[in-house]
Amino acid sequence: MKFVDEATIDVVAGDGGSGCMSFRREKFIPFGGPNGGDGGRGASVFAMADRNLNTLIDFRYARRHVGRHGEHGRGSDQYGAAAEDIVLRMPLGTIIKDFETDEVIAELLVPDEKVLIVKGGDGGFGNLHFKTSTNRAPRQKTPGWPGEQKKLKLELRVLADVGLLGMPNAGKSTLIAAISNARPKIADYPFTTLHPNLGVVRVAAEKSFVVADIPGLIEGASDGAGLGHLFLRHLQRTHLLLHVVDFAPFDEAVDPVAQAKSIVAELRKYDESLFDKPRWLVLNKLDMVPAEERAQRVKDFIKRFKWKGPVFEISALTREGCESLIQAVYQQVASLKNVVPPPPDPRFVPVEGEGLV
Repeated sequence: MKFVDEATIDVVAGDGGSGCMSFRREKFIPFGGPNGGDGGRGASVFAMADRNLNTLIDFRYARRHVGRHGEHGRGSDQYGAAAEDIVLRMPLGTIIKDFETDEVIAELLVPDEKVLIVKGGDGGFGNLHFKTSTNRAPRQKTPGWPGEQKKLKLELRVLADVGLLGMPNAGKSTLIAAISNARPKIADYPFTTLHPNLGVVRVAAEKSFVVADIPGLIEGASDGAGLGHLFLRHLQRTHLLLHVVDFAPFDEAVDPVAQAKSIVAELRKYDESLFDKPRWLVLNKLDMVPAEERAQRVKDFIKRFKWKGPVFEISALTREGCESLIQAVYQQVASLKNVVPPPPDPRFVPVEGEGLV
């Protein structure tokens, strides 16, 4: 299924039904009085967060959603029936904006959260509504109120705890496939990943976190180059970023340090708040570096990159170092989400030369 994270739709609430002007007319009751009922309320349009959806593809083809009008009032004290409301199911993380003003109407962040988008019109009053002790035969009635209508822009920002960041072919898809239940397409050419992938990483039976992989970034991404800039918004709700670096590129002329610096620069140009998120360095493809050279090459990389944060050495292909990374990430995510994490598993405490440096 094609991934769609933006859509534009029109939503129109139903009008309220008109009130009725009617009088009771029965044999031997000369002054029956007014009995015209009120009109029914028009249908409102709601948005509901559905955890089973992960794309806005449905709204790419169904762009107009119109609610029914309320029924008109009738005689014999009969009120018009209200129209059934419309509920639009959207993925978690959807932002609903007014297309004209760009004002945020709602953000769907809680499963089954229900938000009113446009309100249906109230029904009009029948002449029964205007009866008083001094006005026993009112001939007034009012039409139903019109329903609201808006043009909306829907924008999806996936809800993930951890985001993978890096150049094309840095091994992000291989990593998410190695540590989670996600099965993205993996190949040896740039831009294999064309849309975000989400995976659930199971640390234990009731311990997990969600990781997101977006298309790789290249230099100039913040200005529209490549594909990654289209999906950088999906990293804005993450708690932690993992900067995945291809530590053993096929082309010897490619400098991993220069690539890493360009990613950081693009991140800062795109969004300062995204740049300020906690970020860890993950040096991938260590299996392609001779064992006797790893320590020195890692040391040189960190020195040239001027990195002072956490560094992990892994091979997503062989899963070397991945368990240490998973355990450390879970501890960090749990602390950032104000959840008291359990003590780390002693089997995966990083040691010198593996995992955290």
